[in-house]
Amino acid sequence: MLETIEKLRTQALAEIAGAASLRDAEDLRVKYLGRKGELTGLLRGVSEAPQDQRPALGKAANELKIALTTALEERTSVLGSAESAAKPAEDLPDLSLPGRRPPKGHLHLVSQVTDEIIEILGELGFQVATGPEVETEYYNFDALNTPDDHPARDSHDTFFVAPGTVLRTHTSPVQMRVMERCKPPVAVVAPGRVYRVDADSTHSPMFYQVEGLLVDEGVSFADLKGTLMHFLKRLLGGNVKVRFNPHFFPFTEPSAEIHVLWTSERGGQTQERLLEIGGCGMVHPRVFEYAGYDYERYTGFAFGMGVERIAMARHQINSIHHFYEGDLRFLEQF
Repeated sequence: MLETIEKLRTQALAEIAGAASLRDAEDLRVKYLGRKGELTGLLRGVSEAPQDQRPALGKAANELKIALTTALEERTSVLGSAESAAKPAEDLPDLSLPGRRPPKGHLHLVSQVTDEIIEILGELGFQVATGPEVETEYYNFDALNTPDDHPARDSHDTFFVAPGTVLRTHTSPVQMRVMERCKPPVAVVAPGRVYRVDADSTHSPMFYQVEGLLVDEGVSFADLKGTLMHFLKRLLGGNVKVRFNPHFFPFTEPSAEIHVLWTSERGGQTQERLLEIGGCGMVHPRVFEYAGYDYERYTGFAFGMGVERIAMARHQINSIHHFYEGDLRFLEQF
């Protein structure tokens, strides 16, 4: 068997030295060192040799494997260098060309608008406050003067995680948590995700809202309207058309809905209509009672607006679902 190993060594090394291409070298590797190669079969045959011959045969076979592996690596290196040098100049990369810059990402439109809202309200003295998205019914409803039989507390309008626990339907619970911790004066803005069982061109089961709260002595509805008009003109332009419609919210009294004129393209036609972007009002005395505030001394206003709705009005977007479909043709415009 030692003669067979030596014969294989002579034959294999001669063929490797005569390999004319990388393809030939790879074929020889498979022929001799592959799973079904000649040397692999020889190594398996060592176990069938007489006991006293196995050490010498095993040593010779392993030395042959090392010799063939080394010869193949050296021949492959030589052939690779030769093939690279033989390539036509037009096949080689032009190192004088400028590099390709990877495309830059950017903030999502919702994040951009949220940052602008926080910046504008921050100039008016509002500080950012946050709260949990999984909220108790107490903070989401009870402390905001929402009665047990209110439709908003039904499963067709609110996502229930467990009895007494919901995905918050607005960022208003943040104002209650802030009032529990802080004494007046208070001025906070609370951005964040909220959840409602609703879906159409202007509604999404998950959307972003910004809540504002101001509490101090002598705060009036005129302060609320002036703050919102200044904010909307800064964000949507000085020519923005705004309407405050009387409305009812359990946690504010008096209350109003905020509408802006919305222009959008649908079916190749330009349409104009009023778009509700949020609600507002004077904080209800019952809410102050839950917070431990003296409602005879302090007054305050609150407002909550949908960030996507503001972006829709600003950029003439005809459906809220464009924000979450991940279509780069839409996202790259902003």
